[in-house]
Amino acid sequence: MTSQKVREGRADEYRRWQDRTNHAAREFEGFVGAEVYPPDAGGANEWVTVFRFSGVDHLTAWLDSDRRAALLKEAHGLFEGPPTQEVLRGGSPAQEMPKVVTAVISHDVKPGREQGFLKWQEKTLKAQEKAPGFMGSELFQPVEGVQQHWVVVFRFDSREHLDDWLASDVRAVLLEEGRKYFTSYDVRKVSSAFSGWFRFGHGNGEGAPPNWKQAMTVLLALYPTVMVLTLTLGDALNRVKFPLYLAMFLSNILSVSALTWLLMPLVNRALGFWLAPGRTLGRRSQLAGIAAVALCYLVSLAVFALITH
Repeated sequence: MTSQKVREGRADEYRRWQDRTNHAAREFEGFVGAEVYPPDAGGANEWVTVFRFSGVDHLTAWLDSDRRAALLKEAHGLFEGPPTQEVLRGGSPAQEMPKVVTAVISHDVKPGREQGFLKWQEKTLKAQEKAPGFMGSELFQPVEGVQQHWVVVFRFDSREHLDDWLASDVRAVLLEEGRKYFTSYDVRKVSSAFSGWFRFGHGNGEGAPPNWKQAMTVLLALYPTVMVLTLTLGDALNRVKFPLYLAMFLSNILSVSALTWLLMPLVNRALGFWLAPGRTLGRRSQLAGIAAVALCYLVSLAVFALITH
């Protein structure tokens, strides 16, 4: 993960350079993906880029490559200072939600104080879990030969909740206590722009469900939503000869809103035993989840068959 402050007025040049850099990284063995996070409006002009590789060796080959060195030299005038870089090994991909904000904090831990630092992190996590909007946290140990920082990544559901935690008296007390274990720390914030309908695990590392489960559960909520809107709003708009393209747009707004803020959270809770990977217990649980969704399909079809006839 690289954080860079782009000079005022050079954002377009930076985007073009970053695109070339991403394309260059794709040519290296083990490349998985690259993501670019722009700064928040009104905030510091700091861009964050995440490169994902399948292993540390593959990542190191990219970091030490002549190709990357040439690209960094080319972009020297775009940045206010040298980039800040952290290498995070392991962890689980976060399921992104609207307005999710991630904080990345790197610590220079004092030699011999690692165990104390870990206990302090556990205490900090327990306090974080009580903070409004907290969504999860992961701790990354130093990567030998690459970087020596301990890095903590935690997520909140909004910038306001994250800022409240960072400025809280509870965290101030914890930081004062933690200075026994680290000499310095650095905080960076990343605003996610990707939205989703699945959210599991507040700090327990559970990932998103497989795509086929997501498709099944979205259909479970989408079909009755579309049918209800068609039978109510759709009929009303047809009677007044409302333009079809506007009627469809309005219907989509309502269906997406209903799924995002009402139906999908309910479905997630009801089928959490089956959707969240960490809670799925073998073949029986898999079949139970599939059977539950299939039964709901049949009930929906039967209900709307009766209504429409």
